Amino acid sequence: MGWHAPVFSRSQSLRRRRQAMDAMLSEPLSTGKPPLRLSEIAGNMPASYFGIVLGLAGLGNAWRAAAQAWQFPAFIAEMIYGVAGIVWATLVALYLSKAFLAPEKLAAEAAHPVQCCFIGLAGVSTMLIAGGLATHWQVGADIVFLIGAAFTLCFGIWRTGGLWHGERDAGTTTAVLYLPTVAGSFVSATVISALGHPDWGQLVFGAGLFSWLAMESVLLNRLLTGPTTPIALRPTLGIQLAPAPVGAVAYIAVSGGTPDVFVHALVGYGVLQLFILARLSPWIAEAGAVPGLWAFSFGATAIATAPLRLIAAGDHGAVSILGPFLFVLANLVISGLSIMTLLLLARGKMFAAPVQPKA
Repeated sequence: MGWHAPVFSRSQSLRRRRQAMDAMLSEPLSTGKPPLRLSEIAGNMPASYFGIVLGLAGLGNAWRAAAQAWQFPAFIAEMIYGVAGIVWATLVALYLSKAFLAPEKLAAEAAHPVQCCFIGLAGVSTMLIAGGLATHWQVGADIVFLIGAAFTLCFGIWRTGGLWHGERDAGTTTAVLYLPTVAGSFVSATVISALGHPDWGQLVFGAGLFSWLAMESVLLNRLLTGPTTPIALRPTLGIQLAPAPVGAVAYIAVSGGTPDVFVHALVGYGVLQLFILARLSPWIAEAGAVPGLWAFSFGATAIATAPLRLIAAGDHGAVSILGPFLFVLANLVISGLSIMTLLLLARGKMFAAPVQPKA
């Protein structure tokens, strides 16, 4: 008996620990609510979730640039692009389902002064997937790009025309206004150049550049003189990081990649935006762990990609010093956002009925 008792006690202790661990793991998944139906999931999916694709595809592009600049393994970039493709296909299927199963919610989103601009990300993300596909299947990449570019162009014209009607509430003027024309044009220029048409890319780059400069002054005037940004909308400030580095990546693509003062200036302005947003991070973090933080992802990956493209082209100046730090930062940002998203999915919060933020 003296030999069996410790074993029995130890087995009971292990069983109790295992039961406690099982309870801890199951707690976030136990919402007490029935599983969401497809119509609810699709209806509750905002177009802003396409920003996840922008971040993942942007990281894949950064790793491709790292493979050129530092001979990093090329398969890592293709794996990341593969994940981006799966996420993109899933979100496209859900958003198409939303159009059929919950058209009233789609109409409400399109009419919202802030959320409507995110719809343009459907086309932008599609073009980025075409860019990932370009090295593997040229014809398929051309087809996917044309679909994404056509949607982006049509939506950008429609949304910009609506903005020109005027009488817009200043409180709804946020960095999301960059998405229809600026993001769409810069990504179009980058991908169409990769597909072998840099002359068209130069035209589209011009459209994005001057749209950005015009919109930048409007947004800064609102931030400086308008009401403070509501907590729920503060994550959209992450988009403010994107235009300069995304424009730098586009400029490198359409110009052949030769380092010059203009592309250095774009990278420098992007770094300035990065520092300002870092200073605002506690204020923005009041919104909590929300999917809207993916707004930071595209700018964070582009600001790593541009210096790496320049290093690969023989630039050994300041960008060669910044490049490693920005590359590490991009990986940390996307890793953190991915973990946050998986936790939100596990807790059933990604597709719960959204709380409409006040503009």
